[in-house]
Amino acid sequence: MTDIFPVIRYRDAHAGIGFLVNAFGFEKHAVYEDDGVVEHAELRYGDGIVMVGQREQVDPAAVYIAVDDPDAHYERAKAAGATIERELTDQEYGSREYSAKDPEGNQWSFGTYRPS
Repeated sequence: MTDIFPVIRYRDAHAGIGFLVNAFGFEKHAVYEDDGVVEHAELRYGDGIVMVGQREQVDPAAVYIAVDDPDAHYERAKAAGATIERELTDQEYGSREYSAKDPEGNQWSFGTYRPS
């Protein structure tokens, strides 16, 4: 069971959600709006959820997500225009991973390491 739910805030939440779906493979679970502004959204990836909201001022966030096929995930992210910050590499601790930034500077790391 997942107990950690990262919250990512965007100045343009609709664009942020679209990017996360297209580049990283998230699925929209719920989107709650008020006058066209995303007040709260939930995006699923496997059994995890990332919550998304819209704010005028935002600070970049960092999130790590375990994936089964980091090579395919990396190619998908590159094809969708993600800014690759750290190329796909094998780590000393056994994980194969990469890091990318979304259009608003949030850092996303994806790899095979799964905390126990």
